[in-house]
Amino acid sequence: MENLNMFCYQCEQTAKGEGCNKSGVCGKNPEVAALQDVLVYALKGLSAVSVDARKSGIVDHDIAVFTVKALFSTLTNVDFDPARFLDLIKKAVALRDGLKERVKKAGGILDEKPAAVSFQPELTVAGLVGQAKIAGLKADASIHPDILSLQHILLFGVKGVAAYADHAQILGQEDDTVYAFVQEALAAILRENIDLNGWVGWVLKCGEINLRTMELLDAGNTGAFGHPVPTSVPLGAKKGKAILISGHDLKDLSALLKQTEGKGINIYTHGEMLPAHGYPELKKYPHFYGHYGTAWQNQAREFAEFPGAILMTTNCIQRPREAYAANIFTCGLVGWPGVPHIADDNFEPVIKKALELPGFAADTEGKSVMVGFARNAVLGVADNVIEAVKGKAIRHFFLVAGCDGAKPGRNYYTEFVEKAPKDTLILTLACGKFRFFDKELGDIGGIPRLLDVGQCNDAYSAIQIAVALSKAFNVGVNDLPLSMILSWYEQKAVAILLTLLYLGIKDIRLGPSLPAFITPNVLDVLVKNFGIKPITTPDEDLKAILG
Repeated sequence: MENLNMFCYQCEQTAKGEGCNKSGVCGKNPEVAALQDVLVYALKGLSAVSVDARKSGIVDHDIAVFTVKALFSTLTNVDFDPARFLDLIKKAVALRDGLKERVKKAGGILDEKPAAVSFQPELTVAGLVGQAKIAGLKADASIHPDILSLQHILLFGVKGVAAYADHAQILGQEDDTVYAFVQEALAAILRENIDLNGWVGWVLKCGEINLRTMELLDAGNTGAFGHPVPTSVPLGAKKGKAILISGHDLKDLSALLKQTEGKGINIYTHGEMLPAHGYPELKKYPHFYGHYGTAWQNQAREFAEFPGAILMTTNCIQRPREAYAANIFTCGLVGWPGVPHIADDNFEPVIKKALELPGFAADTEGKSVMVGFARNAVLGVADNVIEAVKGKAIRHFFLVAGCDGAKPGRNYYTEFVEKAPKDTLILTLACGKFRFFDKELGDIGGIPRLLDVGQCNDAYSAIQIAVALSKAFNVGVNDLPLSMILSWYEQKAVAILLTLLYLGIKDIRLGPSLPAFITPNVLDVLVKNFGIKPITTPDEDLKAILG
C-alpha cells in the first residue's frame, strides 16, 4: 500500500495544518483511511434509505444504533483494524438493501439518485481500498470550497454526536431524535440543492442535537454511578500487581473493578479516566487506587514503562510500539491489528496478564489532585461563589478545556493557567487539563481555584454551570465574567464547539490552530456572528479579556 494516496484533515494534528496525504499523524495508514472513507460513504447511503423509510413509518432502531457505532469507529484514534472495517462496510450495505425492500413493500418512495444508495462494495480489503476514490473527502471536485467546508464541519460534528450517542446507548440512554438527526445529516451531505445558509443551519442544528446527546450521556453516567463528588486522587503507586485503564467508558471501568475484586490487583486510571474517581459507585472499590501518567504528551513512554497490563477503552489509542504492545488490550470500538481485543466485557485475559507481570516493586509517593467538580458539586456551593463575585474576591471565570495532543503549541494552556490572576477561578475538563492538572493554584475563600469538571464527555456539566450562573446573576451567558479558552483535537471537540455556537456563546478562543477544514469565508462568518478567534499568547489574551 506504499503508493496509496489518502487525504484526511479531521483532526488538529493534521500534517502542516493542511491535511495528511501520505499517512496520518495519528498513525492511520492509507489503507485504513480508505476503508474509513468507504464506510462513511456506505453509511450515507444507508442513512438516505433510512430517511425515506421514516417517511413510510419504518423506524429501525437496530439500524440507527449500528449507524452511530459504525460512524464512531471512524473517529481519530479509535479503530485502525482493516478487517473490522471490511465487516462494517458489508453490514452497512446489507442493512441498506434489506431496508430498501421493506420500503418498497410498504409502498414508500426511495430516492435512488445518490450513488451511495446503490453502491456495491468489493468483497476484499484490497478491492474496497480501490473504491475509495469515489468516497474520499475531496472526491467531488465540483463542490464549491465553502459548501464543502460546511459539509465537512457537519460530518465531523456528526461523528462527535455519534460518539456521545454510542456512550449513552451503552448506559441505556437513547432518544430517537438523535438517531434521526444523524441519519438526516449524513443523507443531506449527498444532496446538491442546499445553499450556504442552508448548510450553516445544518451545522447549528448539529450543535443543538449534540446538546441533547450530551444530556443523555450525563444521565447515563450519573444514573449508573451517582453524581461526582470532590475527591482527592493520588498520583503515586502502590507496591503490587496493577492494571491501568484509559479512555472514556465508565461502564468498562465498572466491569473491570468488579472482576478484579479480591484478586490482589490495584486499578489505576490513565488520561480521561481520571474523573472516574469522583463517582460514588466507582470510588467505593478499595483496590481503585489512583491515577498514573498524563495524557498525550508522554503516553508512549508511560506505556513502555508501566509494569502491569494496559487496557485501552473506547477512544483513544495511540500507535502501539513493539516495546509495549504486548501489554496492551483494547475493548469497546478501539482496535489495532495484532493487539488483543476484549469484545464481551470478560476481562479475564487482562487479569491473567496483570497477575503474570511483576507490577510495581515498591510504593512511590506522588502528588494528589482533586476531581469531582461536576455541576452538582459546583452548584452546591453556588451561594459562596456568587457572594465571592459580588464581594470582588472572584473577578473572572475561565473555562480552559478541550483536547490534548502531541503537536507543539499546547504549552499555551499551561502558561495561561499559571498566569491567570489569583482572583480568578479556572474550570477545566477533557484531556487538555493534563498540561496543568497537578498545578497548586490555591483557593479563594475555600473554593479551589482549579475545578476539574470531568471528561470531555462531561461538557454538559460545564454548560449547566454557566447557565445556572447566568440565571443567578440575571444576565445572559455572554454577559458573565466568563471566558472560554478551548483546545481541540478531534471530532467530539467539533461537536461541542457547535453546541456552544448553537447556544449563542461568543468570543470563544480556540487553538492551538484553527481547523484546516474551515475555509476563510466560513471562518469570516464565524468571526462576524460569534466572535470566535484563534489564541495568541497567554499574556495578550489575558490582557484582552481582563483589561
